[in-house]
Amino acid sequence: MNDDQNLGKLESFWMESTPGRDYGTLEEGLTVDVIILGAGIAGITSAYLLKKAEVSVALIEARKIVKDVTGHTTAKITSAHNVIYSNLESNFDSNGARIYAEANERAIDKIESIVKERNIECDFKRIPCYVYSEDEKDMIKKEAKACEDAKLPVSYTESTPLPYDVAAAIKYKNQAEFHPRKYLLNLADTITGNGSYIFEGTRAIDVKKGEMNEVVTDKGSVQAKNVIVTTHVPFYDPGRLFARMYPSMSYALGFYASEPFLEGMFISTKLTFTYRSTPSDKGEMIIVSGANHKAGHEKDNFEFYKKLEKHARGHFNVKSIDYHWSTMDYITMDKVPYIGKVKFDSRIYVATGFMKWGMTSGTVAAMIITDMILGNDNKWSSFFDPSRSKPVLESTKEFLGTNIDVAKELLSGRLSRQKSYKPSELEKGEGRVLNVDGNKVVAYKDENGKVYALSSVCVHLGCQVNWNNAEKTWDCPCHGSRYTYDGEVLHGPALGNLKRYEVLEK
Repeated sequence: MNDDQNLGKLESFWMESTPGRDYGTLEEGLTVDVIILGAGIAGITSAYLLKKAEVSVALIEARKIVKDVTGHTTAKITSAHNVIYSNLESNFDSNGARIYAEANERAIDKIESIVKERNIECDFKRIPCYVYSEDEKDMIKKEAKACEDAKLPVSYTESTPLPYDVAAAIKYKNQAEFHPRKYLLNLADTITGNGSYIFEGTRAIDVKKGEMNEVVTDKGSVQAKNVIVTTHVPFYDPGRLFARMYPSMSYALGFYASEPFLEGMFISTKLTFTYRSTPSDKGEMIIVSGANHKAGHEKDNFEFYKKLEKHARGHFNVKSIDYHWSTMDYITMDKVPYIGKVKFDSRIYVATGFMKWGMTSGTVAAMIITDMILGNDNKWSSFFDPSRSKPVLESTKEFLGTNIDVAKELLSGRLSRQKSYKPSELEKGEGRVLNVDGNKVVAYKDENGKVYALSSVCVHLGCQVNWNNAEKTWDCPCHGSRYTYDGEVLHGPALGNLKRYEVLEK
């Protein structure tokens, strides 16, 4: 089995360094102005802005607030989304690139204004961000020109503060970083009371449209005129947005070095290695992240932590690695998030496909949707509209490629044959797809020797789940549903758990 002793705790630094909150489950029969499903940055910021506008809200979270994707971010608040603006110019036009740039820059300003207004101690800091390449100068020059055309605060350079050479870089001025949970837990404290609520441990399972929309949960129902779905990937999805995105995993290490970190955040174009630092009780901690891949497609997820470790140790004098964690986000085909009204409905809204830049994209989503509900004009809304249908060659190719991959996974999962394997032959800590008495199951043996046997079929659309040895989860390679080793659903679009089996040792 993998030895992760040198990589510290399997825990997000943001999670461990902040206390949790304890909100109760849904009180059935409530009626509010707006129901918000999902309590990450998009959901909490939406609830905060609406409550401030004297709109009553019910914020509903399936597990715990600010725990999942937002609790496992690297928390770079930036418009520097790797190489994107030259692609936006090609796929949309220069106006589309300017809208995207302006929206994300205004999101940085919005976060800063809230921090100052509420005097939130969340380590917010304005700082430059560099997007660089070690070997592709022409690509960086093209991107820098697109950034300038989009009116971003950038400059082209061939040197950075990094302790190794780069071919070229784009320096984004006046970007920011913070501690996301300190920020969002503070906002959450303002939401409850005066007819507004936060509910945890309450999973939404359906939306019934009507004059008053009814959200059905596993704890009962609640009604509202407006519903906002910010559940990572929408569980209510009549427009089938899940088929126009793909799930991507990324990894992070929190480590300490012998020398002070550099002034800035850093994003490489190759394998998307990123660096930033943050204050901690032990001093300045550096976070390296990246090593991306499609969720559920790798046999050895732990190897991606080792790639990060190799990169960090190859460039910094690492004293200790104290944390390692992973996260997953959805990448849209045209590289623009889906934000706005759900197809076929005028009072249900969605925010998804943040492409791992959720700090600004989630804030943009909250600003757009809040304006739409309040009846205010928002000049960005049509660009981010989930129903946009602008024909783009590259996104069409990606759409076809992604959905061909899904079809292959469905077919291979149903036709593949597994070696007949006894649960007793599993090593402790191992998960595996098995064939037990003619039944295809997935099984995990814990450190005490207990075997957890489950159906191998994802409850979303029937793909076969695969074992994630780094996180001890079962991950669906089709649309990114994830389950705990004992079958509890962690991330949608699946709404239910994997079926459990009683497997007798033989």
